[in-house]
Amino acid sequence: MTHVADRATAGFRTTYGVSPAGRWAAPGRVNLIGEHTDYNDGFVLPFALPLRTVVAAVPQPTDRWTVWSEVSGRRAEFGAAEADTPGRVTGWGGYVAGVVWALRDAGYAVPGARLAIASDVPLGAGLSSSAALEAAVLTALVDLGGLDLPTERQPRLAQRAENAYVGAPTGIMDQSAAIRCRAGHALFLDCRDESVEHIPFDLDAAGLAMLVVDSRAPHRHADGEYASRRAACEKAAGLLGVPALRDVAVADLGDTLSRLPDDQTRRRVRHVVTENQRVLDIVALLRTGRVPEIGPLLTASHASMRDDFEITVPEIDTAVEAALAAGALGARMTGGGFGGCVLALVEATAADDVAHAVTEAYAGRGFAAPGHHTVLPAAGTTRLG
Repeated sequence: MTHVADRATAGFRTTYGVSPAGRWAAPGRVNLIGEHTDYNDGFVLPFALPLRTVVAAVPQPTDRWTVWSEVSGRRAEFGAAEADTPGRVTGWGGYVAGVVWALRDAGYAVPGARLAIASDVPLGAGLSSSAALEAAVLTALVDLGGLDLPTERQPRLAQRAENAYVGAPTGIMDQSAAIRCRAGHALFLDCRDESVEHIPFDLDAAGLAMLVVDSRAPHRHADGEYASRRAACEKAAGLLGVPALRDVAVADLGDTLSRLPDDQTRRRVRHVVTENQRVLDIVALLRTGRVPEIGPLLTASHASMRDDFEITVPEIDTAVEAALAAGALGARMTGGGFGGCVLALVEATAADDVAHAVTEAYAGRGFAAPGHHTVLPAAGTTRLG
């Protein structure tokens, strides 16, 4: 955290010749369990990563926003006219403009600002680098403008920035995790009513850690396949006469599946219904401190994503298989699929060995070497001063 914050400060001073008024940080996230349940009005259980995006900022008196990015080494600048027209600012700057638009559209007097952004959240790895950026910018602008925006309302505005301005159809989970997570906890989020509960997830006390493996697999057909899965779920809910697949109980699954017209639709529905139940089962285990027992549920989730929802790729499956063979208590893909990251629940002392086993398995298959991080659940957005 200190290193990335210092980089944001240094970039700000180099770009603007002054010191920032403050620095604000937001985390990347992984989803412990609950994949493709969000747009089905279901349950998810993300936690925040120690990997952070930091925004250094200072207000300026005009309705203009200037942003420097460490990743691109460039500046983006836009005024109120560009901010008020969704899609007008493109590329990474569009996420910043989208936050300004969402706040202004909600009636807030957003201060003009100069900003500098640095990040340790890997891009394109399925760790929600975009939500981390939106959350950090949102928190900075709310503080700079003294805006009366309660924390519980902030995720929805950040999501609107991505959905309506940038044009990416994400659910509410990523922004909720970036803004609302607590250290040592997972965020139990009901995607229908947006209620949350902070579930103790003290890996350290259990002698465990979470290994996050970046598969480095390119996202193959991710946008089109994501849209097709979502359409299939919505069509199935219509056929079943329920508002969303969240309303199908596991106990009724056999009868429910018999009412659907084809095997593919049945498998899509089975994944969502059983995945929702896995979220509830893991929450129940964590509430009573039985952290090691969640492992088999993680692995069952991966099998469901692989076989029923068909969203894994060979690199992802290889990482899961290698981690389990090396002693992980459970492992699964996390994120929307077709690339991204794998979670492996491991004994803290075995994290390096499991990571090495995955790397060796990749080499044996001729895949590009994966990346990895060993993490504990971290806090959401913070002001660093």
